Formats: sequence, C-alpha cells, structure tokens
Amino acid sequence: MADEQKPEGSGAPPPAGSEAATPAEKPAAPAPKPAAPKPAAAAHAPPKPPAAMLTTPWESDITQTLKERYGDEIAEFSTYLGQSFLIAKPGAVIPILETLKLELDFDYLVDITAVDYPKRPERFDVIYILYSFARNERIRVKTMIPDGYTPATAVSVHLTANWLEREVFDMFGIQFAGHPDMRRILLPEEWQGYPLRKDYGILQQDDAWVRDNMGIESGH
Repeated sequence: MADEQKPEGSGAPPPAGSEAATPAEKPAAPAPKPAAPKPAAAAHAPPKPPAAMLTTPWESDITQTLKERYGDEIAEFSTYLGQSFLIAKPGAVIPILETLKLELDFDYLVDITAVDYPKRPERFDVIYILYSFARNERIRVKTMIPDGYTPATAVSVHLTANWLEREVFDMFGIQFAGHPDMRRILLPEEWQGYPLRKDYGILQQDDAWVRDNMGIESGH
C-alpha cells in the first residue's frame, strides 16, 4: 500500500474560501496625560518674611557690670546660637567698649561692620566684635543709627578701629566723628557710591571711573 501524502506544515490547510489566520496585534499604548498646569498664583506669591531670630537672655558677670553702669542705655542682652551680644544706644557705645577693655578683659577688637536695613528708620546696625584672651570669649556690641548719623570713633579705645571704620565708611558710607583719617580704604577716593548698601545694584559700578582710569567704556 502506498504511503499517504501529508500536507506541508504541522496543521491542516484552511478550508476553502477562508482567510489565512494572522498574528494578534499589540494594543496601542495609551496617550500620555497632559502635565498639570502650574498654579499662576505661585509665581506671584509675596516673599516669605525672614524667620525670627530665636534668642535667649544673656546673663553673666559681664552683663551685671554693664547693667549697673549703663542702665537703660543698653536695651538688650541676648545670646543667639552661642553668640552673646548687647544692643546699646549710639552715645553709649564708646564708654561700653572702654569698660569692656579696661575692666572686663575684652582687649581685642576683632572687627567693626554694619548691616543695611533700607526700610527701617534706623537704617544701619553698626556692630563691634570683641574678644577676650583671658576669658576665651567673644561678644558683640550692636547699635542702630539712621542714615547720615555719625557715630563716635572707637580709635581712642582701640587703635585698630582706624582701618576698620574706614572700611565701614568705604562700603556703607557711614562716617565716624573724630576719626583721624576718614577716607576710603578699598576703593579709589573718586569712586561714587557705597557697594554694600542695599540700594547699590549688584551690577552697578562707577562707569566714569572705569572709563577714565582703565580706558574701557564699562566694567560689565
């Protein structure tokens, strides 16, 4: 008996008139969801006010001596993150520095600096940083002054106040009454403006000085 011929392939041929089977198609991926629009109000939200400085009262033999000597000439004795400071009226600063130096061992004037608060009536904080080698302790004496006020120089108490006060004048425009040489120390004498005032723009320069002394139109 002759062998039966088998159709090619493993399956039987499709019936007559029928279409050949096709592989199943993969479903189309869903369209991505549009990104949620950012709220417009967030772009125009007012800036948050700075966090309040959390201080604790500062009490020691130093504060006791100064309270007895100067009374309400000192408005506050506080400590912030381990840094002790007092806030005094401008006229009391030099006597306080002298007491701290001669009686309480704060004989090193580390620095004099300032901070500008343009919207405050007493526009500037002037800050004296003192150190005592005997106590291994650092304190700050702060006072608040309006624009145009000339605090007394500390040169009579600390000679190093000479250059430190000149730097404050150079950067903030604060002049110190009685200073022996009140002129700029970092910028040229002809420079216009005081770079660390808040109303002095970050890109602002004395273009006239740059043009006249460097031979270029602008320092920008």
